[in-house]
Amino acid sequence: MDGVLRGLLICCIASPLVGCGSLPVISRPMNLEESFIFHPRRFSKPDLESDDGAYEEARFQAPGGPRLYGWFAESAEPQAVVLYCHGNAGNIASRRWVLRLFQNHLNTSVLLFDYRGFGKSEGTPSETGVLADARAARKWLAERTGVAESEIVLVGNSLGGGVAVDLASRDGARGLVLESTFTSLPDVAACHTKILPFHKIMRYRMDSQRKIGNYHGPLLQTHGTADQLVPYPLGERLFENANEPKTFISVPGGGHTDKPSDEYISALKNFLNTLSVPDSAKLGHPHAETGKAKIQVP
Repeated sequence: MDGVLRGLLICCIASPLVGCGSLPVISRPMNLEESFIFHPRRFSKPDLESDDGAYEEARFQAPGGPRLYGWFAESAEPQAVVLYCHGNAGNIASRRWVLRLFQNHLNTSVLLFDYRGFGKSEGTPSETGVLADARAARKWLAERTGVAESEIVLVGNSLGGGVAVDLASRDGARGLVLESTFTSLPDVAACHTKILPFHKIMRYRMDSQRKIGNYHGPLLQTHGTADQLVPYPLGERLFENANEPKTFISVPGGGHTDKPSDEYISALKNFLNTLSVPDSAKLGHPHAETGKAKIQVP
């Protein structure tokens, strides 16, 4: 299929797939598919003025890649060490609540970072690039906290869920938490296009359904039933392809960008508590006593 037709198809249907955001000012122009999957935003003056200094700056670099930026919030006696992979739009400045939630309410040390092209991170986002960025972020976090990379809990929201699944499937994790994420990018596209076959020509895949079977650690997954961006059935299908032990938190009426429900936060706290004493011999392997659960939030 020629490039003109590919471009027309992307322009027609990609916008609903990725949410709102303006095209970024980055080091090289994004191609058309990238520009509709990634909606990065650079740090603005208000972002810098609202800096309360309650976290440590993290600066690191993916091998052969651009310089990256994040915020680290440390707990004195953490239940777990968490790497949070955010979604496809904005930057970490609009996600300060993540630091407060994980540090203050969940008693964990957490790194919140921006992929290349987002916030203060240099470069231009791409599928391979953001996966490499997350791997570099995890390495920085392991060195900063003195824990093994495989003992870090991975949390991924929306597109960040695809990033977290990639890390966990390749290298293992102490635990994996997925929020409002998908089976694959083409599957999301197919849900929004009933006529045009955009999903068949996409170069970007982020195929979590194929990868998640390679992860054998604890999984906590949540999804809102009214999610209009990443339809609820995609979350269910991803969960069904995951190994045990696993728990699914269903949020009736929940949308894609809703803040975490009290029920999900409670389940997340319990999940992290079960991981609070690392056992290197069991990392990346199922806990036979945990089993599978699916929870309907009232």
